[in-house]
Amino acid sequence: MFIPYITGKRIIPLCMSSADIAVQVFRKLEMEDLKVLQVIETGMKKHEFVPQGQIARYANIPPEKIGRDMSRIDKMGLIYRWQGAYVGYTLNYAGYDCLAINALVKAGAIKAFGKPLGVGKEADVYDALSPQGRRVAVKFHRLGRISFRQTRRKRGYMHNHAGWLFQSRLAAEKEFQALTIVHKLGVAVPEPIVQNRHTIVMGMIEGAELSKWKKLQEPTEVLREILGNIKKAYLEAKVIHADLSEYNIILKSDMHVLIIDWPQSVAVTHPNAVDLLTRDVKNVVDFFGRRFRLKINVENAVSFALGKVETLKF
Repeated sequence: MFIPYITGKRIIPLCMSSADIAVQVFRKLEMEDLKVLQVIETGMKKHEFVPQGQIARYANIPPEKIGRDMSRIDKMGLIYRWQGAYVGYTLNYAGYDCLAINALVKAGAIKAFGKPLGVGKEADVYDALSPQGRRVAVKFHRLGRISFRQTRRKRGYMHNHAGWLFQSRLAAEKEFQALTIVHKLGVAVPEPIVQNRHTIVMGMIEGAELSKWKKLQEPTEVLREILGNIKKAYLEAKVIHADLSEYNIILKSDMHVLIIDWPQSVAVTHPNAVDLLTRDVKNVVDFFGRRFRLKINVENAVSFALGKVETLKF
């Protein structure tokens, strides 16, 4: 199955991301290769490194052939090899990406990738096309081994012994669930389309992070819209973003906003719900004060987001 880059938008960074690797090698994968990757994925539930013999048995590959197959997949950069008491393999992000891409293609969600839209510590986002020609964004969650302790501390839904791929999958599932809830109620977020493993396909994200805007013609109206969305999410969707800042608010060319990055969201029943909402509001209000010299009372802004007052005082 072939996944091309969108014509005229091929980008190959000096340091390729795992998604870049996955997109490039996906066309070279045979059905047997994908079966091997799926067997490794399943085996990782019980093994840090899945024994080569077990992979051969469950993928129905002759023992004399499995070594060559694993070597080829290893050279593609999709797995890690370990040799100790036995020879074993585990998926890396590129291999996990290939499994997700294959599932999204089969589901009719994507047919082509374009340029990266954003690369961060915990996620990579790519431009893509659906089979119907619609531009969409594909988000690959990336929670690595380095951030295990911090991730478990910040995100209560993480299991203590969850592996890095499983953590990323949980993050994607949680974000997709939050996006589905708030989008249905009219909160300004990308439309959630489909989720598989650690990836989410969503409506196109066009614009720039609020942090990158040096000047705004009407900063008061932009702030009012952001706080209005926080309020709608809280009162109607019963969801709090819980990690809101100028870095995950997208300001589009029409001067309307999109609020992105919801994996840390919590329900209003969370014991620290009001504190988390207050922090979100304070982050935004403080930024507008620093960057655009807007003066607004934080307590009033929080009361507005909580639905306790009807108007904002500027």
